[in-house]
Amino acid sequence: MTNLTMMPEQATMLQTEYEFTLPAGYVDKQGNLHREGTMRLATAADEIVPLKDPRVQSNPAYLIVILLSRVVTRIGSVEMINPKVIEGLFASDLAYLQDLYNRINGNGMRSLQIICPHCEKDFAVELDMSGES
Repeated sequence: MTNLTMMPEQATMLQTEYEFTLPAGYVDKQGNLHREGTMRLATAADEIVPLKDPRVQSNPAYLIVILLSRVVTRIGSVEMINPKVIEGLFASDLAYLQDLYNRINGNGMRSLQIICPHCEKDFAVELDMSGES
């Protein structure tokens, strides 16, 4: 039987913030380009609270805007990330952040269970997360 109890020093090793580089970059009102940023892990509230937002209720596609505005903590020198900032992103950057959100908030695993077509034995294969800072 495997012991699933975590030692206190193991619990502090959980990575909760992830740096990223936007493909195109956010252009602020002054015309400055911001590409480097940080996203934190989502909490249960980050996924539940936006569902009550009237903008999401009238347009479910707006959920990602609200969600990203809660978990992106910085884009360049912009530290007040709100829905207007996320709305101002280029489509390629929005897609990039949505993908990053899904990867870091997935099941915590960066591997896939694979079954060998020859011996029919199953094993885990680590995923290549290229492009991740």
